[in-house]
Amino acid sequence: MLRRMSLVGDAMAHAILPGAAFGYLISGLSVGAMTVGGIAAGLIVALLSGIVARATVLREDASLAAFYLISLALGVLIVSLSGNSIDLLHVLFGSVLALDNATLYLIASITSITVLAMALIYRLLVLECVDAGYLRSVSGLSPVAHYGFLILVVINLVGGFHALGTLMAVGVMVLPAAAARFWARNIGRMLCIAVLMALLAGYFGLLLSYYAGVPSGPAIVLMLGATYLLSILFGFEGVITRRLRAMRHLEA
Repeated sequence: MLRRMSLVGDAMAHAILPGAAFGYLISGLSVGAMTVGGIAAGLIVALLSGIVARATVLREDASLAAFYLISLALGVLIVSLSGNSIDLLHVLFGSVLALDNATLYLIASITSITVLAMALIYRLLVLECVDAGYLRSVSGLSPVAHYGFLILVVINLVGGFHALGTLMAVGVMVLPAAAARFWARNIGRMLCIAVLMALLAGYFGLLLSYYAGVPSGPAIVLMLGATYLLSILFGFEGVITRRLRAMRHLEA
């Protein structure tokens, strides 16, 4: 979000679909095959969009949008030809309540790798968020921050894909970060608040899913959406709170 790449994350979530679908075509609902296929497809799309942006007149957002649309159509076509509508819904929307031990271990491993990688490149990422040009001018590690971050996005989308599907996985990335922006100006606090919001939304989303009899993935994302809307209104940097502060300032 701070790097203005929220929609890039959405595009990458769709870009992993053909790889996951190809893994499904070969091995069925195999965690390993779908994970490897999803990671490969996501990295290929990210690489190709970057090459096209640097070698042609198209900008990176346009080339990424073109590749993600092709990937989405190809993935849906593969799943439709090889399975039935239930398989297609599983790939697109996932099922949090149907995760087996192998998938949980995979998600835990991706989470651990992400935390360690973030600890290593945290300062580089902060500098790139604040001023990418300055980072390029003072350090040769700018590509490490940029492409390392894209790799982390891809593997986390693949982990989220198993639980929430390709259409919902990016919601757990973008919505907590966007909501946390209204509660803190410090990046460290924003990270902590975003994680806390995601955990609470996951918990209450599962409760909503259980008692209301609705799909778990959309319920979790809807809880995140409600958190985001409340943050817009009542966060420290929200609409109502800022107006109240302005009125108190004028009265003083």
